[in-house]
Amino acid sequence: MILLPLSYLPSVGYFARLLQGGCVVDLGEHFVKRSERNRARILAADGAMDLTVHVAHADRPRQPMRDMRIDYSKRWQHQHWGALTASYKGSPYFDFYADGLAPFYERRFEFLADLNLRLLEQLCAWARVPMPEISDTYVEARPGDLDLRPRHAKGPAWIAEPYVQVFADRQPFVPDLSFIDLLFAEGPDSSSVLKRCRPE
Repeated sequence: MILLPLSYLPSVGYFARLLQGGCVVDLGEHFVKRSERNRARILAADGAMDLTVHVAHADRPRQPMRDMRIDYSKRWQHQHWGALTASYKGSPYFDFYADGLAPFYERRFEFLADLNLRLLEQLCAWARVPMPEISDTYVEARPGDLDLRPRHAKGPAWIAEPYVQVFADRQPFVPDLSFIDLLFAEGPDSSSVLKRCRPE
């Protein structure tokens, strides 16, 4: 079993693991600040860029991920959608997926888990990747499980066959960005690239 956090716009490597099957996403684990739970990495004109969903009371210790509330006091939705549009409007499949993605940056979700889960469902549907099992309560790792929930847990790195990224004419390939980078570049063929990912 592979235990995963519920991530915001998860990475290509995250989706490669989902494609393997046997994944459980844990909503009962404790929220970790400055992690993929509320942060995604995209490719901007001047290099990789982090997008962070603002959450309320992030400093409170041991808060379950399912209880984290989103903070709308800053205009992060507007900033994220602006960054996604500026970065990917020139990619082959941005227009194909933009109308389905835009509502996530217009609607207000009370909880981070709800936003992340709805985004994951949409991305899995587009990529034809099976949804993982979702656990509302903390899952104890057993011997033989690959637990990728702790802050620094990496497991084996995943190497993706390079694909043509949106700024390929001016930047070298940047691996393991948010899956939307691959989706906007390859569209329906994204799952074919995921199948060619391999553990390092």
